[in-house]
Amino acid sequence: MKLSEIPKNSDRTSRRVGRGTGSGHGKTSGRGHNGQNSRSGGGTRPGFEGGQMPLVQRLPKQRGFKSRTKKETVNIKSLPSVFEEGAVITKDILFEKGIIKSKKSFIKIVGKPEGKKYKIDLPVSSSLKEMAVENKISKPEAKNSPKKEG
Repeated sequence: MKLSEIPKNSDRTSRRVGRGTGSGHGKTSGRGHNGQNSRSGGGTRPGFEGGQMPLVQRLPKQRGFKSRTKKETVNIKSLPSVFEEGAVITKDILFEKGIIKSKKSFIKIVGKPEGKKYKIDLPVSSSLKEMAVENKISKPEAKNSPKKEG
């Protein structure tokens, strides 16, 4: 970097207030005359509306809750005993082989694969993406997760 490349005001000093009326920021130090904001520690908290009932309190609370979606875990180390290398793995096939209990359930693949590679044709999760980046499995196709019925 050269001297000519230094941006303007990069070494600008902070404003010194309360150092005499000749400075332009003396006496009241840019705070105006009396009042709450002129005092040290003065001012109101964020969201304060001058005593009026704040918007956050005027709106109704959100009711109810959402149940956590249960996921069936499939350990990738258990797949070599059931599938051959290069096999396409789908929800239907996992259900037929008895690895998962329901076709509707969400699937979470856990574990680190050793040796064999599979083509996994399931809705994509972050763990699958990570494995695909590490070239442990062939790239997963992006699909939407099934809609929850009920």
